[in-house]
Amino acid sequence: MHISRLITTLVSFIGLCLAVTNTSATYTNPILPTGADPWVTRYDGYYYMTYTTTTNITILRSAVLTDWTNADVKLAFNPPSGQNYSTDLWAPELHSIAGKWYIIFTADPNYDSPPPSTDMLCTFSCPAVNHRMYVLEGSTSDPWTSNYTLKAQLNTYDQFAIDGTYFQHTSGLYHVYSCWFSAYESWPSNLCITKMSDPWTVESNVTERQILSVPSNDWEKTPYGRMQNVRLSSNEGPEQLTNSKTGQQFIIYSAARSDNRNYCLGQLELVGDDPMNNQDWRKNNEGCVFYQDALNSAYGVGHASTYLSITIIELELISATGFTTSPDGTEDWIVYHGMEDPYTGWSARNIRTQKFTWNADGTPHFPRPGYGPYAVPSGQNASMAMYL
Repeated sequence: MHISRLITTLVSFIGLCLAVTNTSATYTNPILPTGADPWVTRYDGYYYMTYTTTTNITILRSAVLTDWTNADVKLAFNPPSGQNYSTDLWAPELHSIAGKWYIIFTADPNYDSPPPSTDMLCTFSCPAVNHRMYVLEGSTSDPWTSNYTLKAQLNTYDQFAIDGTYFQHTSGLYHVYSCWFSAYESWPSNLCITKMSDPWTVESNVTERQILSVPSNDWEKTPYGRMQNVRLSSNEGPEQLTNSKTGQQFIIYSAARSDNRNYCLGQLELVGDDPMNNQDWRKNNEGCVFYQDALNSAYGVGHASTYLSITIIELELISATGFTTSPDGTEDWIVYHGMEDPYTGWSARNIRTQKFTWNADGTPHFPRPGYGPYAVPSGQNASMAMYL
């Protein structure tokens, strides 16, 4: 190589490194320009993200939580046509349980369009009446090299079910999801819990299913504060969050309607010993714990991914995660979707992340949503991401 060209190349390379280093101290939201229902977990030095694509289940892998521009992309599941799970794949989550990786997700058979003979049975229009929960099983203990195959449809008693997640507890494994009171009641959507014998088998029967929360507060209803018509009032997107210092366990869930500016996060805390006993849960009725900041054009913030830091020895569960941590493990981070334009609806959503802390009483303290610039997660070295 000609000496002048070599010098030019070296100068350019050094300049690129300096540019990355100089900007690595901060980041801005969104971290993905489009997308919704994010789920992030950290494993073996990488962050793994899944989110709603509607047509398939895709996994992204990045060494950097705040930059997914150059993330690796893996198609985990492309459903065949003509099945009950072929369309409208929503809210996938990637969990490590007993040495294997599982993806739990929502799907339906016909693009959210039931025939009139079904729709007429519903109290209100019910386009999601055929949504159900499904589980994929990975082939290895590594989420990236695993091949994912359909393991089972979760038993939700042939009723509406979306946004399912696993809740891990010393008493066992549970399925928490958004449900209706009955097959054709349509609204409101509530939070239900059932007991599981393994990640693909529900052992509770329909009479044992428990409803943990209904959208009873003004901020959980759509439009805000509607008193009589409960159509589109929702509790959905539940995620387990554990305070690793105190052991307190929470379900952080989304409330109101996901294409609405008032979409926000609510909170349940397990204050007893039995997750299947709805009296052992305490709901924060005072208001959203994470909500819009209209002055900063941050609307419709919800469906957050949360961090679980405990291992359940009885089931040999391996820290299933949602909310995540910084690379050095000293900070907790929330990954969520939101929108800058509150009038465009679902198409306006994108994916963001911010650090959160804990209150003195052990409950999570979430920040106001925004765009930054914010300091990057502790231990993150963006200048090295290109070499991983």
